[in-house]
Amino acid sequence: MGMRDYLVKRGASALATLALAIVLNFFLFRIMPGDPTRTVVGDFRVTPEVRQVLIHQFGLDQPLWVQFILYLQNLFMGNLGVSFQYRGTPVVSIIFGRRLLNTFILMGSSMGLALIIGITIGTIAAWKRESKFDISTVIFSLVTYSMPVFWLGMLIILVFGYYLGSIPIAGTMTVGLTYSNVFEYAADYLHHMTGPLVTLTLSFVGFYFLIMRDSILDVFTEDYMLTAKAKGLSDRKILFRHAMRNATLPMVSLLAVEVTYLIGGATMTETVFSWYGIGRLIYEAVVMADYPILQGIFVVMSVAVITANFCADVVYAFLDPRIRY
Repeated sequence: MGMRDYLVKRGASALATLALAIVLNFFLFRIMPGDPTRTVVGDFRVTPEVRQVLIHQFGLDQPLWVQFILYLQNLFMGNLGVSFQYRGTPVVSIIFGRRLLNTFILMGSSMGLALIIGITIGTIAAWKRESKFDISTVIFSLVTYSMPVFWLGMLIILVFGYYLGSIPIAGTMTVGLTYSNVFEYAADYLHHMTGPLVTLTLSFVGFYFLIMRDSILDVFTEDYMLTAKAKGLSDRKILFRHAMRNATLPMVSLLAVEVTYLIGGATMTETVFSWYGIGRLIYEAVVMADYPILQGIFVVMSVAVITANFCADVVYAFLDPRIRY
């Protein structure tokens, strides 16, 4: 199978997966417990007539198949609907705003740090296998990777936020604080991001470390590594030119898969730290049974995850020409 046929096949698979995700996205939230009409009407004492008018405006009195057709029509027009809890505010303006930027910065920073630290330490631990450094880093990685994200976040808040007072325990910015320049704004923003950033980084660095360490150890058993040693190459060249180059191939495909878990971790982390992002918005929408926001977020997430997997398949095919399936 040539590269062109491979790309067409993977692209068709990605589109089919996206179509299935769009269908499931609609029906999944319709079977959730909770009454969305309460969110629409709120706690106000209104007459049954006014209540019915509000429900009709949001289309909640329509049959399920009619709601599904309207959902598809609006989706293909780029309209994700209007929010129940935000009283008719377009979902697009809620998602593609400050919240998405905050989540993107948090997820990108934590994933980048976890990847750099995990690959570096994993390579060193594999090179010095069965040493004290190797054993201690393996134990540390297993402990952090097995910890629930929310529990690790609460532990960081308790120690560094409550007892030591070195990091803020909640929020994205300091309420009521005025900034004279952009540097003060950035410093306060990064100070508030320290807690959730450390939480997500520790949660995922162990995974990258273990995968990289095992990949390096597998590469060490290959014949070309013995050939490199027989040629008299230095340890540095063997490690970085041959071992790391081939051991990083599995990381490419794993990065796309980890995007899904990172989004789940960000949801719990943002809720624990009250970080103003998409993760906390998901939690609020679930509590309030806000179907349009949940549908909009999961459509965006589905596109992001499917695109990431498709890009990983393409990059992997270029890195390893043997991959054609």
